[in-house]
Amino acid sequence: MAAPKDPRPCSIADALALVGEKYSLLVLREVCLGNGRFDQLVRNIGAPRDILTTRLRRLVDAGILAKRPYSERPQRFEYRPTQAGLELEPVLMTLMAWGDRHLHRDDDRPMVVEHNCGNELVPVVTCSACGGQVHHADLTAHPQAPGWTVAGPTAAA
Repeated sequence: MAAPKDPRPCSIADALALVGEKYSLLVLREVCLGNGRFDQLVRNIGAPRDILTTRLRRLVDAGILAKRPYSERPQRFEYRPTQAGLELEPVLMTLMAWGDRHLHRDDDRPMVVEHNCGNELVPVVTCSACGGQVHHADLTAHPQAPGWTVAGPTAAA
């Protein structure tokens, strides 16, 4: 079978097109931590200024960040997460937990996040319908894009 002209339609790919570039999720990390000024972002992320400017513009244009003035003279702005940006925070927490488990030891984790209950946050993905924890073996994918199955494109595609 010939390869399809276009890759599988995918919300993951669509999301990565906005936040998958180098530094984009790190910008969101810093903004969620309250560090939304340009100089803070440069210092804490280590991104070149021109690349950071491009990432910030793209995140604002996508509605993930909002740009707000904090100084008139000189004119300066800070960035804050929008609702869409805040909805990405659990993704950051889950990615951080994966990094802690697979890339760091308990004694060398770069950051610990505390939940307002007073305990360390250990993110868990749960089903909103039944409340059960999500595990790979419990999932069944149902492709909705015409001409696609889980295995790939149908013969007609």
